[in-house]
Amino acid sequence: MNIRTILFDLDGTLIDTNELIIASFTHTLNKYAGKSYTREQILDFIGPPLVDSFKKVDPVRVDELVQTYRDHNLSNHDSYVVAYPTVVDTMIKLKQAGFQLGIVTTKVKSTAEMGLSLTGLTDFFEVLIGLEDVTHAKPHPEPIIKALTELNAHPATTLMVGDNYHDIEAGKNAGTKTAGVAWTIKGREALEAYQPDYMLEEMSDLLKILGV
Repeated sequence: MNIRTILFDLDGTLIDTNELIIASFTHTLNKYAGKSYTREQILDFIGPPLVDSFKKVDPVRVDELVQTYRDHNLSNHDSYVVAYPTVVDTMIKLKQAGFQLGIVTTKVKSTAEMGLSLTGLTDFFEVLIGLEDVTHAKPHPEPIIKALTELNAHPATTLMVGDNYHDIEAGKNAGTKTAGVAWTIKGREALEAYQPDYMLEEMSDLLKILGV
């Protein structure tokens, strides 16, 4: 396989922010929704931009909900967030092997940078495309195309890695190869339904797939 560029989603793919995200949604929904949500219901909110998720809860006060979520998320960030097993070691090896690495996330850049910094991942990535960098978030191909343009890379030699169907669909829409991660909080079957080219049991599987 002739892959030269690898793009990664951030949350749920490289770093484990799931419990932080669930806690921030729970905090916000308890404050505004007037009803309680189960963990399973909250999982449905994970992946899309916050605005899209909160429109379903209270279309009038979306901005307020987003701000409440972000305040909680930032103030609790460092006590929750860790890199998934084998992630750091795999990035070291991919970088040493000469791959171009980038991040494509639906988070705002400043929060994404906090997560990368906390987990020691900042220096591996040549590009970080955040929510404010695009008009259309994943699964639209725009964020991936923007990353590839900045890297002067080509979709045919790119692999998009993510934990959510948005990542797989965005990769397909942009013409890249795709890899799902079996540790997705939605469950691997949910991701396999979107037929990624590869399914990673752990991040180091990339080294085998790419022959590193």
